Amino acid sequence: MKILKLLITLFLLTVVEARAIGPEDIYGTWRLVSYTWTEAATGKKEEPLGAKPSGVLGYSRDGRVYAVIVGETRPKPADLAKVTDQERVDLFKTMVAYAGTFTFDGKVAVHHVDISWNGTRTGTDLIRNLTLEGRRLAITSNIQPNQNDGRPGVVSLIWERIP
Repeated sequence: MKILKLLITLFLLTVVEARAIGPEDIYGTWRLVSYTWTEAATGKKEEPLGAKPSGVLGYSRDGRVYAVIVGETRPKPADLAKVTDQERVDLFKTMVAYAGTFTFDGKVAVHHVDISWNGTRTGTDLIRNLTLEGRRLAITSNIQPNQNDGRPGVVSLIWERIP
């Protein structure tokens, strides 16, 4: 009986053990499934762009990365020629977008940002911790400022590969 338990335990450990992620595993285009932010001081979780934001993430073989995320309740002005200043502010606050190059060591991707929607990320390195489960890529940041008010916290994103 002890041997059977040992064999089952060993089997489960090999099944649960995460395999290393290679660059080929992350290349391609990913669709956002979820986006949460956890405040570092309190552990409080928020969905800064709503429960169902939309987004795309791309990692290319030439070392480029891009990310565009928009909120689920993003305003849609009726006439681009008549967009108000408040509508512009609301549009700005309901998105995240940047592009640049990346390096990847099998666990951590560093996004070297060349251009960003708000300018504050331009010229910075964003540390992204990656895990892969089937067709889903989970990405967490290290502690970083919240995009809207600067409170320190951790971003957690789940992406699904687009076939």
